Amino acid sequence: MWDDELKGFALRHTASGGKTWVVQYRHRRDTRRVTVGSFPAMKAAEARREARRILADASLDGLPTPPRKRSPDAGMSFAEYVPIFWTHYAAHWKPSTQRTNRAYIRNHFIPAFGERIIGSLIRPDIVAWRDAMTRKEGAFNRAIPILSVMLGYAETLGYRPRGSNPCKGISRYKRRVKERFLSAREYQRLATVLHAQSATMPIETAAIWLLVYLGARKGEILGLRWEWIGEAYIDLPDSKTGPKRLYLNRQAAIILSGLTRQSSGRVLGDAFRPRRLDNAWVEIRSVAGIPDVRLHDLRHSFASVAIGHGISLSKLGGLLGHALPETTVRYAHLADDTIGEAASRISGSMARVLGLVS
Repeated sequence: MWDDELKGFALRHTASGGKTWVVQYRHRRDTRRVTVGSFPAMKAAEARREARRILADASLDGLPTPPRKRSPDAGMSFAEYVPIFWTHYAAHWKPSTQRTNRAYIRNHFIPAFGERIIGSLIRPDIVAWRDAMTRKEGAFNRAIPILSVMLGYAETLGYRPRGSNPCKGISRYKRRVKERFLSAREYQRLATVLHAQSATMPIETAAIWLLVYLGARKGEILGLRWEWIGEAYIDLPDSKTGPKRLYLNRQAAIILSGLTRQSSGRVLGDAFRPRRLDNAWVEIRSVAGIPDVRLHDLRHSFASVAIGHGISLSKLGGLLGHALPETTVRYAHLADDTIGEAASRISGSMARVLGLVS
């Protein structure tokens, strides 16, 4: 539904029944359409003002314009706020999380919002940024919680009004969760290749065996140290979800016993780099006939085997080190057959007790 007052401004109706404010304009030889906000959360007057701003910016694109000057009392820019936020808040994150979040701030937030006044960012700005990330859906989904934390903390410091976080309610891109589980035959082929390659790639194959037997994350095995390994457990002081305990089974213990202890304390050796494992896996999975399997799929397959042997979701969550129960629920569908078989056995037993079957 196009607006009679402002050319290019419209209320778009989607097939699902949703409504969004959009603005459409010509940019050089292309036609561009930008989402301004959702209806009815954004009123028509507010959406029309934002559409005028977008059209004004588009009309000046490519023309020489004087640098914008900001009065001293105009407020702090996003770029100026970043070091303040980092000094106050970064200590709450683990070192690995700090590295990841710093990269998102540098590569995504500063280019998009660096010159904007921290208090002026509104929902249409976030929606427009989301639309600009259509080719980086995964990056947007991981970045939006970080940006939300930053703008929420700006409220705490008084740089934004309370309750004004524009990231709240912004939908993430729906992405199909990649799940690949090895079959028994594929496990056999993988084992054959690992045994054949153990002489030429002893550290790489040992690392892969540990991933198979422990259901651990790749980073947990790459950073594993001898002092964390006990008789029955491997106690990791830190992981993706904080401190974590891996249960040391006999098969994994045999793999560890075949590795030489080095003075560095790292199980895979001080000189071992992640790229070596990645390169080795590309070769091994190709020879094994499973070219689409990622190293992380070994963790998924560990979960699949566990459920197939009747391990409950709560126990599986403990084995995998999930901090939240809902993380383990993604494997719930794998338990359907196991539960169905149990139900059949129970009903069969009841029928025999009731004398309904011989």
